Amino acid sequence: MLFNSFEFCLFLPVAFALYWLLRRWRQWQNAFLLAASYAFYAMWDVRFLWLIAGVSLTAWLSGMGIARFGHGSRRAKGIVAAQAAVSLGVLFAFKYFNFFVDSFVSLTEWLGFSAYRPLWQVALPVGISFYTFQALAYVIDVYRGEVKACRNALTFFTFIAFFPQLVAGPIERAARLLPYFDRPRRFDYAAATDGLRLMLWGMVKKTVVADNCAAIVNAIYANPQADGTDLWVATIFFAIQIYGDFSGYSDIAVGCGRLFGIPLMQNFRLPYFSRSIAEFWRRWHISLMSWFRDYIYIPLGGSRHGRLRTMGNTFIVFLLSGLWHGANFTFVLWGAYHACLFLPRIFLNKRTPRSSDTAADRLLPSLKEAWQMGCTFLLVCIGWVLFRSEDVSTACLRLQRMFTDLHWHVPYCGRLPLLLPVALLLAEWCTRRREHPLDLPNRGLWRSRAVRYAVYYALILCVLQWGGTPVEFIYFQF
Repeated sequence: MLFNSFEFCLFLPVAFALYWLLRRWRQWQNAFLLAASYAFYAMWDVRFLWLIAGVSLTAWLSGMGIARFGHGSRRAKGIVAAQAAVSLGVLFAFKYFNFFVDSFVSLTEWLGFSAYRPLWQVALPVGISFYTFQALAYVIDVYRGEVKACRNALTFFTFIAFFPQLVAGPIERAARLLPYFDRPRRFDYAAATDGLRLMLWGMVKKTVVADNCAAIVNAIYANPQADGTDLWVATIFFAIQIYGDFSGYSDIAVGCGRLFGIPLMQNFRLPYFSRSIAEFWRRWHISLMSWFRDYIYIPLGGSRHGRLRTMGNTFIVFLLSGLWHGANFTFVLWGAYHACLFLPRIFLNKRTPRSSDTAADRLLPSLKEAWQMGCTFLLVCIGWVLFRSEDVSTACLRLQRMFTDLHWHVPYCGRLPLLLPVALLLAEWCTRRREHPLDLPNRGLWRSRAVRYAVYYALILCVLQWGGTPVEFIYFQF
């Protein structure tokens, strides 16, 4: 069920009303929320409900086992290893089986041997990369003693299957989110209305910006004769498309969670205003990169054992991140590319300042900040060519044309659509100190309720009138 679908417009108010009617009975409220989440997922493919339930069951039993034997014990360590084997085994079987079989067959053919591909292909369950990582993180955190094992199976199953973030994140941590399912929730009118505003802004980013950008990107990338100028336009539009698409989904998910009294974490923090690649990765897909940091990078030693070890750990994290995004060598190459962008900082032992205040207290960035943001955006866009291309050879051909086959002409899409990226980035730049652009201040012109509602209705009209052809969220395939 797509967030930008008629079915969801019917599903959400019914689920919202019934959920709060049960507010006096927390267990019944959780039971209803779990049933609603499974119904939401079944609209995609009912065949894989058993997979979510199975991953939830093994993770819950693992947590209970660790609690029984004591975290840090040998038996507890064995339970963590078994749960990791189950979670990663499920992920491999459904997401990477076809990839490794095809790679093996291609390799044997290249070596001169005959090989046959299986006639059957394994279907990819939507959201599998998200809920398996969330379940595995819970078990590891219980083993580390960072969170207590959840003894109520219903509470835990609801935590894993909560429908706003079930199929495309954010990947939540049990220590932060699980307690909300284990205690009574009170309806908060202010949080709910702000959730609706955030959902509206996410819908604008997805339908008006991302889906219209997608039409341009698909048209240019489908043209084998596209020159470097059009490919640059397509690449920049894809950068805006994937941001509007994924951050739009996250905004809708976070806003939807607030309607149900469940606050989800922020997954994007204005990544295209980053002044370095390191800062970009602290702002982009925050839940995934923090997962790799806490469960891969730091356990491997992080940056504590010299530059060579730091380089190796960085490459491992980004290669795994690339592979997480899809079973294709283009994603692995994309991960390696971003790992290489970290090498100068590692060699120079340069640390990125934690401050996120770009152009603090100023309307415009300084020349240095503008240069840093422009260079970072350019480097990220080059990486998006690898991410978007169908295979490595196509990606290399496109990159070659982008730097050698430039002809200055009006882009394939015309001039008017070029306003889409500009409008989105301008709106977010001007409201960068607020939680989201529709978090309007209660002062000046915005104190008028009529003005605020005029903005909301104008954006709803934009969604209805200029929303592009509905396109499935990009990250559903991951």
